[in-house]
Amino acid sequence: MATSPDPESQKPEPQLNSPHNADTDEETSSKPQPPTGYDLPLWRKCLILFVVSWMTLAVTFSSTSLLPATPEIAGDFSTTTEILNVINAGVLIAMGFSSFLWGPLTDLFGRRNAYNAAITVLCACSAGTAAAINLHMFIAMRLLSGFTGTFFMVAGQTIIADIFKPVVRGTATGFMMVGSVSGPAIGPCIGGIIVTFAHWRIIYWLQLGMVSLGLALSLLFVPSIQRTGQAVAPRQPINLSLVLHMFNPLRIFRPFIYPNVFLSHLTCGLLATFQYAILTSARSIFNPRFHLTTPLVSGLFYLSPGIGFLIGSVMGGKLSDRAVKRWIQKRNGVRLPQDRLNSGLVTLFVVLPASTLIYSWTLQEGVGGMAVPIISAFTAGIGLLGTFNGLNTYSAEVMPHIRSEVISGKYVVQYIFAASATAAVEPLINSIGVGWTFTICVAFAIIGGFFVLAITKWGIDMQRGVEEKFGIDAKPS
Repeated sequence: MATSPDPESQKPEPQLNSPHNADTDEETSSKPQPPTGYDLPLWRKCLILFVVSWMTLAVTFSSTSLLPATPEIAGDFSTTTEILNVINAGVLIAMGFSSFLWGPLTDLFGRRNAYNAAITVLCACSAGTAAAINLHMFIAMRLLSGFTGTFFMVAGQTIIADIFKPVVRGTATGFMMVGSVSGPAIGPCIGGIIVTFAHWRIIYWLQLGMVSLGLALSLLFVPSIQRTGQAVAPRQPINLSLVLHMFNPLRIFRPFIYPNVFLSHLTCGLLATFQYAILTSARSIFNPRFHLTTPLVSGLFYLSPGIGFLIGSVMGGKLSDRAVKRWIQKRNGVRLPQDRLNSGLVTLFVVLPASTLIYSWTLQEGVGGMAVPIISAFTAGIGLLGTFNGLNTYSAEVMPHIRSEVISGKYVVQYIFAASATAAVEPLINSIGVGWTFTICVAFAIIGGFFVLAITKWGIDMQRGVEEKFGIDAKPS
């Protein structure tokens, strides 16, 4: 039983209680195995982890950095802030479906080539957005950049799962998610500073610099990684039938037939509703409530949930790994992917709902001053990512043989909910008030909590039931 956090340990990993969930077959095979990501030196793993985290930071920075600059951009292009919010929702939808494009390209040209190509496209779109001469060009560049979005997260999580063993994988995922959760919060903060002292186009020139750095680091440090325990298969000749099969969207949706996978994805979507509701609505709530006249001060508010996201991500990763080790000991060496979800139940049922209700109703009733919503947004951020981390790592572990498809499906659901929240939150606040709007988000979180609780209790039974009903071979191909 491997309980040491040392990623270089050569001890065998604890096996799952289902061959469908086995991360590797290498421990039981007498055949020599090819070099794998587990064999990389620790310093190289840390550099790879930094690169994939940096790219998720850059792409999620793009999704929210325009929020404080929305009135200025609307003025330049003779449109309305509502239209720009709808455009941003479209970008989030494009991000959710980006894996339908880049997943097959990864199969055709290899993960490393596809990863670097996606970064190059994002570089071009960042420059195009900064140089946009009219609204149509701005929309086109924004949507095209969105179509690179979640591929960086899917590829990043897949790479992490391939180079870090399960007992440290949650911590590694937590550090990767520092980028993806900091970006949506840092984006409006930096955007607010830029638009206060300079033109909004500088936001996208800055993004171009960030993405260019990511491209250079990726070319230097991210290798082509063979999945642990997987023999090198002969490459199939590329033909029209193979290409059509690769671009078939059903491969992303097929894992939804497993209730444990679907409920996990749905919970991520419900949590994303809160995340993007608070980020999208902050300026429209804070400026009139506290009589703020510049985007700088309201932009600084985003540091509060952003720091909470960061701490919650790292803390959630460590707690999920601790839960894995604890359940391995309880089961005498048997590990189940759902074990790590136990670590997020307190944050999902207690921390996130309580913080969100305090945040929204103090703003609704005009009590507590500015300090109360700032502090409660911080603790809500911790609660959100304390749960999110376990769900993200679970999606990478539950079906290792179709890991990318499961992760991609998660982001499709997650960003559909995020886009809906982005487009609907301000009209909803105007209609029923900030208190009731975020009370709905709390209800979503609690529903998600019951879904997670069901997975922790019956996740493996749900999966086996589907396999038996449809006669699915549980062994990785």
